[in-house]
Amino acid sequence: MIEEPERPAAYREPQQARSAATLARVLRAAEEIASTSGLEEMTIAGVAQRAGVAVGTIYRRFEDKEQLISALTERMLERREEYVAEQLRAADPSLSGVMDAYAHALLQSFADSSSLFPELLRTRGTRSLDRGARTITELHRLLLEAAHPYTDQIRRPEPQQALDTAARAILGACFHNSVRPDAVTGEEARHRYANELGDMAISYLLTPDRRHHAET
Repeated sequence: MIEEPERPAAYREPQQARSAATLARVLRAAEEIASTSGLEEMTIAGVAQRAGVAVGTIYRRFEDKEQLISALTERMLERREEYVAEQLRAADPSLSGVMDAYAHALLQSFADSSSLFPELLRTRGTRSLDRGARTITELHRLLLEAAHPYTDQIRRPEPQQALDTAARAILGACFHNSVRPDAVTGEEARHRYANELGDMAISYLLTPDRRHHAET
């Protein structure tokens, strides 16, 4: 019998609009504190004070700080998925439009609480890594779906594999930028860097495989 991986106990989802608004305020407060002071300095009492709620209100929803952090991780990852999906839907209807939108969306989503996001995945262990992996899979799916109508423009011998490579390169570059001490910051600099990532991806996708041609 295969043992199921350990999962954190799910916090209680709000059933009413007022409760949902309170939960959103609590998670926003937790993110603000964690982003400025770090996860270790974040406390239930501090979050309650920042959110303007009683400590007991948080404990009625979360068993402990770890469960609050799990909910915060979920919120941040869901927000990234939704943002990237939204930007891809609004992309120019072309292969270059999709790749540019993907690069800009990812770079912007990592810039949002950039110092906190890597810390959430790095310090919370396997559970957060598994959730992060699901987000990466979803972002990859979103790109493939958006680029599907334009795959006939790709000049690599295996278009789907080429898209996978381009997606990994952009994602890796955006994540790497978020953890660098000299990260690209500022709207203008991020815009320029995202354009460069999009150009790099398109140049690769539209360039025939030189090794393949040499062999044939």
